Amino acid sequence: MEGSRQPARGALGAIFLIVFLDLMGAGILAPVIPFVVKPYREDALTVGLLALAFSAAQFVAAPLLGAWSDRRGRRPVLLVCLAGTAASYFLFGAAWSLPVLFAARLLSGFAGGSVTAAQAYIADISEPRDRAKNFGLIGAAFGLGFILGPALGGALSRVSLSAPAYASGALSLVTLLLATATLKETLPPERRAARAVGWRDLDPFGQIGSALRRSAFRELILATFALNFAMAGLQTNFPVFTHARFGLDASGNAFLFAFLGLMAALTQGYLLRRLTKRTSEGRLAVAGSALFAAGFAVAAGSRAVWMLYASVALSALGYGLAGPALAGILSSRAGADEQGALLGTAQSAASLTRIIGPVWAGAVFDHVGQGAPYWSGAFFSLAAAWWAWRAAHAPSEAARETAAARR
Repeated sequence: MEGSRQPARGALGAIFLIVFLDLMGAGILAPVIPFVVKPYREDALTVGLLALAFSAAQFVAAPLLGAWSDRRGRRPVLLVCLAGTAASYFLFGAAWSLPVLFAARLLSGFAGGSVTAAQAYIADISEPRDRAKNFGLIGAAFGLGFILGPALGGALSRVSLSAPAYASGALSLVTLLLATATLKETLPPERRAARAVGWRDLDPFGQIGSALRRSAFRELILATFALNFAMAGLQTNFPVFTHARFGLDASGNAFLFAFLGLMAALTQGYLLRRLTKRTSEGRLAVAGSALFAAGFAVAAGSRAVWMLYASVALSALGYGLAGPALAGILSSRAGADEQGALLGTAQSAASLTRIIGPVWAGAVFDHVGQGAPYWSGAFFSLAAAWWAWRAAHAPSEAARETAAARR
């Protein structure tokens, strides 16, 4: 691996730009989806089901695309995903019925495995000690895309409700051309998985179960699930919570989410790169999960709007440290021929939380209390910290198992 690794700086810059443009395209579309749906159905459930369709498709596709990248290489998977994403946006813009809108979101979810392929690409070109900070580039790209994309989408919606989707599609085509021109393959044939991609790769529950049966990855998958379960509830319930408690409207929440994106970009694009030079990935995963829990606790107990900004800052800081650190540990324990499969399995677990997390947050908000999603989010974040601590403090058994699996 080391002998074939490309110089990381130029390749990292290219993959950062590609992921940023890809995520900005998603951000452009985000604010107009409820209004595109309105001519067909005016209930909030339909909008939620569209989000569910995307996450469900990504849940199924992530481990399959990861395994495919281990077998065929990272570059073709990235290119196919970007082409599929572009097609999904154009289909969404041209949609003439509600079923077509659902088909477009399903296609977008299936093509969303580009993040898994990008993580595997980064793992190929990074030294093990640098993987967490380099994975943080994906989070930084997400943060920047989250700031710029919705603002551009809102402006384009004044032209027409289809304009943001067409703009996202055009941006995806530009991203595809950029990737075609700049990305080189990072997984040479001699280091690819020998087995063909089979039917078992179509079973995400089986892939997650297989990872959970391996002690090298069990706590890492559980921590990833718990962390993202809490985040999924935050992302969907937060506007409902802020409106119910403080009367914030769409613009007030837009400022909060823009601040979240800014903090995510600063944490994962700058702070994480400095901290990985001074401490271990295990400590970052534990500390980040604990800070994430603190952010939820501040939100649950908030009595003034400024406390929401403190909550968002702590949440972005915690998630921005813990997420890449967990991915870095998992990647360092995976063999070269299973990077994509295991990173895809972790992404699939995260996608599963985006299916059930919002349902949980909405149910406890309605039936327990306004602060319930945030107290439970703090609990799940502390559980993630516990599993991250266990994973970090049991490296010898994990290393033995990983070495045995590679033989």
